[in-house]
Amino acid sequence: MPLDEALAAKILKAVDDGFEAQIEYTKTLVRYPSRRGEEHAVQDFIFQEMRRRGLTMERFAMDEEAIKRHPGGSPFSDTHSKAPIVVGIHRPKAETGRSLIMQGHIDVVPEGPEAMWTSPPYEPRIDGDWFYGRGAGDMKAGHGSMLAVLDAFKAIGMQPASTIYVQSVVEEESTGNGALQCHLRGYKADAAIIPEPSGGKVTRANVGVVWFQIDVAGFPVHVREAGNGQNAIEAAFGVIRKLRELEAQWNEKAKDDAWFKDQAHPINLNVGKIKGGDWASSVPAWCTVDCRIAIYPGEKPETMMRAIEDAVARATREDRFLANNPPRVTWNGFTTEGYVLEPGSEAEAVLARAHERATGETLLPQLIPAYLDGRVYALFDKIPTLNYGPYCELSHGFDERFSIASLKKSTGAMALFVAEWCGLEAI
Repeated sequence: MPLDEALAAKILKAVDDGFEAQIEYTKTLVRYPSRRGEEHAVQDFIFQEMRRRGLTMERFAMDEEAIKRHPGGSPFSDTHSKAPIVVGIHRPKAETGRSLIMQGHIDVVPEGPEAMWTSPPYEPRIDGDWFYGRGAGDMKAGHGSMLAVLDAFKAIGMQPASTIYVQSVVEEESTGNGALQCHLRGYKADAAIIPEPSGGKVTRANVGVVWFQIDVAGFPVHVREAGNGQNAIEAAFGVIRKLRELEAQWNEKAKDDAWFKDQAHPINLNVGKIKGGDWASSVPAWCTVDCRIAIYPGEKPETMMRAIEDAVARATREDRFLANNPPRVTWNGFTTEGYVLEPGSEAEAVLARAHERATGETLLPQLIPAYLDGRVYALFDKIPTLNYGPYCELSHGFDERFSIASLKKSTGAMALFVAEWCGLEAI
């Protein structure tokens, strides 16, 4: 049943009244440099903040063997985070509403050269409507909004009338294993909402992602005899060219995809990292290239993995040295499917009403050519999974920032969504 207008107005006012505190909390989150493997301290802080709000707490590690056995698991590597996952559980006095997962990831990507930032990346800065900092938009603003929603209810003497799992995960930026571990732990609900930056739109579909590493061998000689050696770095360029051909072939398939047919370039290959050689006057004997590529929703990662291996094999056949010293492909991160939020779910209808009340605008869908943790709940729990959050720019880049006004609106909409989906009861 749609929310009473008077109650909706009280909730939005409570969000507005608590917004300054919400921004301060977001500043605290941004000050933690929670790069991959370095999320321990911020997860401890979040644990204490959830417990202080009266949530029942659990903190647990990844189960590597269970993740390996699951079809949605991604490979572990030496850089896989060992930081814990934190879950706070709200239980009502009477379970009369529908249950909900609210999830945010706390890991951020590396900040790159600090000299290219206008201000230090882990010192939050506000300039007009913009809030700057590494991870500010992706996704500490949305992460903080989960607790802000519960705070707003408490301010008016109310609480959700159903079980809510508030999940703070790691490994979203590299494997997706954090969300999968929550699933394997047994957390289940009637719907999920993930406040990733979406510009106040709901995500209709997103792509899957495959990470891989290619090791190319060479034959080292002194540079004066370069013609007698094999330059591993230059050989790697030939492999990359074949991968670009693969990328183009997959983008051609867009015209046949139900969701991405109007997107010009939904499948993006990124050559994200390259290392090689030991000495400027020695022909390099080795080169390692780290890459990421997307796949359409509905495609299995294994399909792209075989296509990558075939592309590398074609490059190998065209190089006399590599034909006898084939490159090695290692899967070192994401091997994940995309997902689709099918139109017509009751959860989306509730969010649409909440969004319209909070913003005065119609809720619009969008497509995201990137990974989202929502794939876990959409694919494996078969529940409506709503990716909905504030507006962010320069995610993964320098001077990452989000719109403060958009965060207030998306937090208000989330609060109204939770109130209608879960119901409310007096504290």
